[in-house]
Amino acid sequence: MAMLISIDNGGTLTDACVIYGAKVFHAKSLTTPHDLTKCFVEVLREVSKRIYGEPKLHALFDEVDYIRYSTTQGTNAVVQRKGPRLGVILRKGQSAESLVRNEHEKELFAALIGDRVATLDPAASDAELESQVIGVVNELMSRGANRLIVSLGGSSLVDDEMRVKRLTLLRYPRHLLGAVPILYSHQLSDDGDDARRTWSGVLNAFLHPAMERFLYSAENVMREHRARNPLLIFCNDGTSSRVAKTVALKTWGSGPRGGMEGAKALAQHYARKTVLTMDIGGTTTDVGLVSRGEVAERRWGALEDVQVSFPLCEVDSLGVGGGSIFRVRDGAIQVGPDSVGGAPGPACFGYGGREATITDAYLLLGLFDPDSYFGGSLKLDTERARTAVTENVAKPLGVDLDTALVRMQQAYVAKIAEAMAALTAKPGEATLLAFGGAGPMTACAIAEALGIGEVIVPRMAAVFSAFGIGFSDIAHSYDGALGKAGAAGLEQLVERFTNAARRDMYAEGFDLSECTVEKSISFDRNGEHATRRLNGGGLPAEVPANASDVRLQLRATKPIPHFTLRPADTAAGAQAKASRSRTLRVAGGKGGALAEAALPLYKHEELSAGNWAAGPAIVEEEYFTCLVPEGWRFLVNENHDLVLNKQSKKG
Repeated sequence: MAMLISIDNGGTLTDACVIYGAKVFHAKSLTTPHDLTKCFVEVLREVSKRIYGEPKLHALFDEVDYIRYSTTQGTNAVVQRKGPRLGVILRKGQSAESLVRNEHEKELFAALIGDRVATLDPAASDAELESQVIGVVNELMSRGANRLIVSLGGSSLVDDEMRVKRLTLLRYPRHLLGAVPILYSHQLSDDGDDARRTWSGVLNAFLHPAMERFLYSAENVMREHRARNPLLIFCNDGTSSRVAKTVALKTWGSGPRGGMEGAKALAQHYARKTVLTMDIGGTTTDVGLVSRGEVAERRWGALEDVQVSFPLCEVDSLGVGGGSIFRVRDGAIQVGPDSVGGAPGPACFGYGGREATITDAYLLLGLFDPDSYFGGSLKLDTERARTAVTENVAKPLGVDLDTALVRMQQAYVAKIAEAMAALTAKPGEATLLAFGGAGPMTACAIAEALGIGEVIVPRMAAVFSAFGIGFSDIAHSYDGALGKAGAAGLEQLVERFTNAARRDMYAEGFDLSECTVEKSISFDRNGEHATRRLNGGGLPAEVPANASDVRLQLRATKPIPHFTLRPADTAAGAQAKASRSRTLRVAGGKGGALAEAALPLYKHEELSAGNWAAGPAIVEEEYFTCLVPEGWRFLVNENHDLVLNKQSKKG
């Protein structure tokens, strides 16, 4: 019986999803930023308890086929500016100013590099260049740099950087304690845009030490428990590879990409042409688009407004989540972007938080049961929530508590809906896929604001990014410029990439003959980017003669087991039976006050395929709560996903 484990390490919580034959298990643990290995082990221990009835890590590692893992460690390192002090070596004539193209890059350059910039002249003789190398390395190290990036622009980029590499290895051999960690920009990409390529090297060098320490530590845990296969790292291109074959930069934003991979799988399985995704967590909301079964990507990805030489999926992150702070500024409510985080958390958590959050508001509106929140492991404090909303929102607005709660919900919904509306020209024709611990709560309200009539809340909504990681395969990608060599150059590049894929897949434990190999050509024409599949030996006829930046992409993929989705044509069967009711405060009271209404409560795990019910109602799972408003109806399909549809006025 196959066992597949996917883990998504977030800033507040670490999620695990286990596919064990036909069964699915999931668990959460608090993220321990001081030692990520601790929460990695803890979430595995927690999920093993759900599988075996008690914590059995040895049994888990003995049975598991693959563990696929994603972490926010890299993202957090850059956000917090915690990492190595970097130095940059450029070609003589280049300047640091040429690398900075917006205010964010300016600030990040100052934080990561500062004045640690030097130049070399590759046109110098070997003796002169060797002297220059010694001088600039010593100069940058004396300024505090402990990692260097060599990025020499120009048409001879690769040859020049290789020449510098030979000289640095001669003077600073790796077997000596005085060896200097140096990254050469062409090792990541031969992108002709100097700024983009240099930033790729800078960010990769910045992320590398922390990622290396933690990921090898996590893999050592698996070795100690004699796991059969190495840890696989899920990357921001939707693929997985072992730690030793992973580029640090590709771990950035991999968690949200996991959610997009899950969304892609559901969109294809349910034949939904356009799917808007909404992943609401404690600190942020990540919104994205799946169109015609494919995840929308930017050819040149951007990390915090810094463009890099790798494609990244188009996921926009808003500073709006369950823990976002509500304040009143100039008579209006402001939501986020700052958050109370996991500590102290919302006021209702009782850990010392005093700011108002949407979690406090929903507790006061009755959507949460103070005793069953988070599976009953966290008791909520209603009075602390009331004080936080009254002092931070109601009094500054000059309104009563009920009015403040309504306005908080309106501001929260409006901010998320505004961001989602920008993703597609016709949002009303899309299906909204709502996930994350806080996604299902307001899914229907946001759908109504966008004119959307269908919402899908996945069975694994609370751990959906981890669930989505499970649809990835082991793969390696290669990208390079054709230059002016034409068809002959294409043949040589295909051969070079094929040989690289053969070596990398051998390191993963597979022969290239076990993999699928896909080749494509990308190019720019009149400012627009296009990609064409490469099937034959020459350039596709669709590549025009005046095309620029013509590049070859090759990807080798070894499919590994995925979760199998069941048929999607579930018919409505028996009407669901509510296990109990919950009293909510809703609009309709006298004088604009909120009135109390007892809504039927359905436990998600007690529902069967075909069960349905009309709103207003609440569907609750251990880690999420879904509000089904009046005028909406839900159906449980064969995959135990909730499909919610807005009903016409006639029905």
